[in-house]
Amino acid sequence: MDDYGTDLLAEALGSGATNKPSRLGPTEKPRQIFKTKDVSSLAKYIKSDACQKIYFMVGAGISTSAGIPDFRSPETGLYANLARLNLPYPEAVFDIQFFRRNPRPFYTLAKELYPGKYRPTLTHSFIKLLSDKGLLGLCLTQNIDTLERRAGVPANKIIEAHGSFATQRCIECKRPFNDNEMKKLVEEESTPRCKTCKGLVKPDIVFFGESLPPNFFRSLDQLHDADLLIVMGTSLTVHPFASLINMVDGKCPRVLINLDAVGGMGSSSNDLVLLGKCDNIIRDLSKELGWEEELDREWSRTAASLDTHETATPSRPPEKEQADGTKLDLEIEKIIERVEDSLSVSERDKTGSRRADISVRPDAAASESVKDKESATSPPETSQKDADEGDSRSPEKGEKGERE
Repeated sequence: MDDYGTDLLAEALGSGATNKPSRLGPTEKPRQIFKTKDVSSLAKYIKSDACQKIYFMVGAGISTSAGIPDFRSPETGLYANLARLNLPYPEAVFDIQFFRRNPRPFYTLAKELYPGKYRPTLTHSFIKLLSDKGLLGLCLTQNIDTLERRAGVPANKIIEAHGSFATQRCIECKRPFNDNEMKKLVEEESTPRCKTCKGLVKPDIVFFGESLPPNFFRSLDQLHDADLLIVMGTSLTVHPFASLINMVDGKCPRVLINLDAVGGMGSSSNDLVLLGKCDNIIRDLSKELGWEEELDREWSRTAASLDTHETATPSRPPEKEQADGTKLDLEIEKIIERVEDSLSVSERDKTGSRRADISVRPDAAASESVKDKESATSPPETSQKDADEGDSRSPEKGEKGERE
């Protein structure tokens, strides 16, 4: 995070420390909310009058069943696979200075991850269902895939902590860029450029070296209103996002739905840890709530969120998500191959430009043409701000397991 983001977070945490109750101390004993540490107890609390505002903190683990790879799993994550390519380091694809020099690898990756290719999961639809029932406070997501939006969660209920593909703008003059034109250029594997200043255009994803969005910091104060905090599909290792679990009221129950226990959750008497695949646990919860049919209907509507229907989409999600990761492995392999191809093309372009420059140097006009081409593909590097630890799907330092 840059200095601006650090100052905003310090201000938010500072105001929280002086005006709000902190997490309960060791001598305080809050009322026991979960009589049993299971899905049934959680369902009873959600149906009670005491639970009016549910807040979510979610990471890449809620999207992997859609076929989107997480970023930092040691063997299957996107970074682990990018590490074998000719990049200065795997995260360079999301580094603002590398992007300025060579945007091609990012846009190759963007084409594969672009919204409309992946369908929201059962977990996304559950968040939408809670919104319809008037129970959703906010959904704070580290993901850049826009699947919360495509599931129908209202935009004013979503905080994309690390930005997303939903909007885009010029990195120089900051002018917004047209959605349809952006999508067309990405599909054509062309590099979008600003019509005004000719600067590079990129989605509003937080890259290393950029600030987190201001609405993330503005939303922190609302966490105090939470009656329930549900954390799903995240390793809780990337700050400032991971710090939010401690910004709810000390009496607020917290639930972790994840493959692994993380972030010290489970240490408080009203923490509930449910380990397993997010979609499986959400289905069990919906059964306990008596909402399973509603959830399936909501999920069936997400078929319309896909931009292509080359293959038939099921009307009902699987009863239980299977452990077979073959489909995801194939998707990752396809993405890596395309990024590798783009790097090869970039190298050929650079070599070709250098050779052309040498061969036509006596011809001043041709030399100018080559220089124009080089400047169009390799904008000058500017000074770098302190690297941001944000991801979502921007890269996240220190993350392991499910990408956040």
